[in-house]
Amino acid sequence: MKTLFSLSKTLVFVFPTFITFGLLNVALLNLAFAQSTAVPEHAIGLKEQLISVELSPRIQQQGLLSLAANSTAPTRLAVLFPGYPSVVRPVVEGQSMISSKLSGNFLIRSRRHLATDAIATLVVDCHSDSGDYCSSSYQASSKRHQDVLKLIQEVKKQYPSIQEIWAIGTSMGTVSSSFVLTHEPSIYKGAIHTASITEPNARNSYPEFNNFDYAKANHIFIHHLNDPCYLTTHSAAKSIAEKYKRPLITVKGGSGFSGDACKAYSEHGFRGKEKEVMTAIGKILMTAKVETLLID
Repeated sequence: MKTLFSLSKTLVFVFPTFITFGLLNVALLNLAFAQSTAVPEHAIGLKEQLISVELSPRIQQQGLLSLAANSTAPTRLAVLFPGYPSVVRPVVEGQSMISSKLSGNFLIRSRRHLATDAIATLVVDCHSDSGDYCSSSYQASSKRHQDVLKLIQEVKKQYPSIQEIWAIGTSMGTVSSSFVLTHEPSIYKGAIHTASITEPNARNSYPEFNNFDYAKANHIFIHHLNDPCYLTTHSAAKSIAEKYKRPLITVKGGSGFSGDACKAYSEHGFRGKEKEVMTAIGKILMTAKVETLLID
């Protein structure tokens, strides 16, 4: 039988060890929680929420509404149409989008550079029954833009301060941003097409653009001079802008290019120039004017 003295010596060694391991476990749990709830870089400075409307008893239209943290009464709404496959499926926790199928897309990863106290952004998903691909024929249809309009109306219920709405598309998403001014011309102040589809007859391109008339509404183009994607050449963008007398903002430079020519991290996705491009878009939204034709 241990004496009281020997037992007390044992407890002296056991309890500090137990406490040390307990504190370590708590610290590790806190670190894991902090990592799991950390705001992704693309959502820094934003307060975000999912907006959802019912299109039919089984089909929904969703969008990700993003405001600058200090914004309470935005006056502009930038409706963002992301590129291929144009299916976003955003996941929001707290007030941040933590994941989506298209988080790397230029418009999605750069939205924080566009959102201000005056400008809110709305990333538009494809309807919930679309599967993993939002077809170009649907994006060009009147049905698509009626679905999106319901989403916009829901946003305006929350923020009646919104005075102007702009459509902004990138790559395949320019099918939506182009045709929206055909189907809903009274809703939008204008449309800005980044890395727009300029080669509708190329392999795997979008024939909806054949003979599309850009002269009838306020279309503005932003294109990288060295866009390597065969569907979105700068030379063809220049020809379109000249033919229809529309502004073309040319982007030069950038950094960190990687991946496929038509993907989000080449010049096609304005890699390394995200802030500059979004700042230029923001100025257009606030003034309805194109002040510069070069981002260098």
